Amino acid sequence: MTPITRTSPALIVPVLGVTQILAWGSSYYLPAVLAKPVAEETGWSLSWIVGGLSLGLLIAGLASPVVGRRIHRDGGRPVLAASAILIALGQIGLGLAPNLGCFVGAWIVLGLGMSAGLYDAAFSTLGRIYRDRARHHIATLTLFGGFASTACWPLSAFLVDHVGWRNTCFVYAAIQLCVSLPLYLAALPRSRQIEMPDAKPLGPSMPVPAPAIFLLLAVAIMIGSMISTVISVHLLTILRDKGYTLAAAVALGTLVGPSQVGARFIEMLVARFHHPIWTKVASVGLVALGLTLLGLGFPLVFLTLMFYGGGIGLESIARATLPLALFGPDDYAPIMGKLARPSLIAQAASPTLGAFLIEHLGSGMALGIVAIVAVGNVGLTLGLFAMTAKARRQAVAA
Repeated sequence: MTPITRTSPALIVPVLGVTQILAWGSSYYLPAVLAKPVAEETGWSLSWIVGGLSLGLLIAGLASPVVGRRIHRDGGRPVLAASAILIALGQIGLGLAPNLGCFVGAWIVLGLGMSAGLYDAAFSTLGRIYRDRARHHIATLTLFGGFASTACWPLSAFLVDHVGWRNTCFVYAAIQLCVSLPLYLAALPRSRQIEMPDAKPLGPSMPVPAPAIFLLLAVAIMIGSMISTVISVHLLTILRDKGYTLAAAVALGTLVGPSQVGARFIEMLVARFHHPIWTKVASVGLVALGLTLLGLGFPLVFLTLMFYGGGIGLESIARATLPLALFGPDDYAPIMGKLARPSLIAQAASPTLGAFLIEHLGSGMALGIVAIVAVGNVGLTLGLFAMTAKARRQAVAA
């Protein structure tokens, strides 16, 4: 197909939305459904099977700065196209794996694919195409991403039941090669950057990331990623230990996804009225509020999870739009790559860390520690707010 060189967001954003759903479903969300069937059929250790995802996230984190530089230099089209090929190769490796070592090793390839194909790469691509106008399109893209588990968990379960886990991997590989790859090549522009002369800046930006501001932003994003990963992996255990049945815990857990999408939709409607730092403040505040109330035994558990889910939903937008607003679009992709590295590495360690805390301290104490960390992240973010406000005033004065 002839590549479409126009930069209409009516085409590019839905394409990236669909491919994001397929990329997340083919990688990050896969072990939640496949781990148990793989263990039952092969006899491999469940912890090692799930540990493949941790390895993949670690590899993704290590590779993310390189991905950011490549998008900055060549644009998102070749990088995202490569991600579809890498995820497909990783899926083929999983499906063909004759032993646990090969199975875990396939996650190295999947990790490279995740680094080049998940949110950070897609956000960076939008930033290079739309520059200061990317904020709205990033928010729209996260609406699609919020449905990844909703769409792909049932699909994965259906495939496992009807064709087995190995053929499920092959199906996802085919989807990447026959759906995602052609979409990337057809819809994304070849040029690495398209100037938008009538774009309105989000506010005065710093031409070079101030070290203190960059460090504080990286730490705040990393902590947010750790919290979301720990809770997503261990939420059902925490709720079960509070006395809920498995069915009730699952029903409560499903509130997180719609809350994410709802918060992102609201942010998309009101984003033009405020700086992205406010989105970050709201994000960490809602996460801390939800987890603190849940840890204190607030009786309306559904409400605590809705607060938490709304905060997590806003975090995805804030981590993409705040660097764009603070540092400008010129080096956006490399900056996103640098910010992604500690975040993804922390995510790789988070499931094991959460399991250790639950095993040795109990789920209640573990939740309390996570809630305290979430409150601490509010303090960090308020410090970031103060520093960025000062830097913006200095930029205006200059």
